[in-house]
Amino acid sequence: MAYPLSFTPEVRQALDEGRPVVALESTIIAHGMPYPQNVETARAVEDIVRAGGAVPATIAIIGGALKVGLSEAELDRFGREGRSIAKVSVRDLPFIVAQGRDGATTVASTMRIASMAGIRVFATGGIGGVHRGAERTFDISADMTEFAESDVAVVTAGAKAILDLALTLETLETLGVPVIGLGTDEFPAFYSRRSGHKTPMSCATPAEVADVMRAKWAMGLKGGVVVANPIPAEAEIPAEEIAPVIEAAVAKAEAGGIHGKETTPFLLAEIAGVTAGRSLAANIALVRHNARIAADIAVAFGGRKP
Repeated sequence: MAYPLSFTPEVRQALDEGRPVVALESTIIAHGMPYPQNVETARAVEDIVRAGGAVPATIAIIGGALKVGLSEAELDRFGREGRSIAKVSVRDLPFIVAQGRDGATTVASTMRIASMAGIRVFATGGIGGVHRGAERTFDISADMTEFAESDVAVVTAGAKAILDLALTLETLETLGVPVIGLGTDEFPAFYSRRSGHKTPMSCATPAEVADVMRAKWAMGLKGGVVVANPIPAEAEIPAEEIAPVIEAAVAKAEAGGIHGKETTPFLLAEIAGVTAGRSLAANIALVRHNARIAADIAVAFGGRKP
C-alpha cells in the first residue's frame, strides 16, 4: 500500500489534469539560506515556475505528513525556524513520519516523494555527491543512489563545488544516470560555470532534455536524469577565485570534526561569510535560473511519464 501524500489543491488539480508540475525542495529554505532571503527566494522560485507555465510543488514533511506543495504560512515557518527543523534524507523519512515531526527534504528525499506523487521534474540548487576524502570517510551523498531509484529529472547548477566533482561524475556513470549539460559540454561547479570536467552528453534545449526523459523511461530504464544547467554568467564566481575559499572552508570543517549531513550547511555558511555574501547572491541566482529551465522542461515533457 502506498503511503498517503498531502497535496495542496493547486498541485492536486494540476496532477489530475496531467498539467506540468515542478518539484522544489525544502532543505534549501530551512538549511540553505538565512531568513528572510530563504523565504523570499522560495516565493520567487514558485512564481518563476508558474510564469513558465508549470505548477510549483515545494515538498516537505509537516507533522509526519508528506506534503506536496506548501502554503504561504508553511513556507514562512520553514524559513523562520530554519535549522531547528530536521534535515531529512531518504534514510530518515520513516522515523520522521512515524514520530509525527517536521522535516526539510533534501534532494534525495524530495526526489523520492516527487516520484511517489508522479512529478517528473525537480529544480534545485546543486546536488550532493562524493565528498572530498571519501576514500577515507565513505562520505557519499544519498543523492547519488537516489538517482538510480527515482524517475525524476533534476535541474541543477552541477554538484556543489565543495565536493569531489570527478568522483561524483564517476559514481553517476556507475549508477547508469544520464548527466546532460544544457547548452554546455562542461559540468558546471555550482558557483562557477566551468569545472574542467566534461559532461558525457549535452542538449541544446529543454525540449531535447524532455526527449531524453521520454526515451529513458519508455525503455523501462529506472532512475533519474541530471540536467546540468550552468549559473548565469553575470552571477558566477569564477572557479579560480572561489577554489581557495572552498579549500579553506573544507579544512576548517575537518579541523572542527564536522561531518555527515552537517557538512554542507557549515561549508555554505562559511563560504558566504568569507565572500561577503557574494556566494549567497550566486546561490539565489542559480536557483532562480534552474526553476525557469525546469518549468520549460516540464512543459515540454507534458506532465506525465510515458
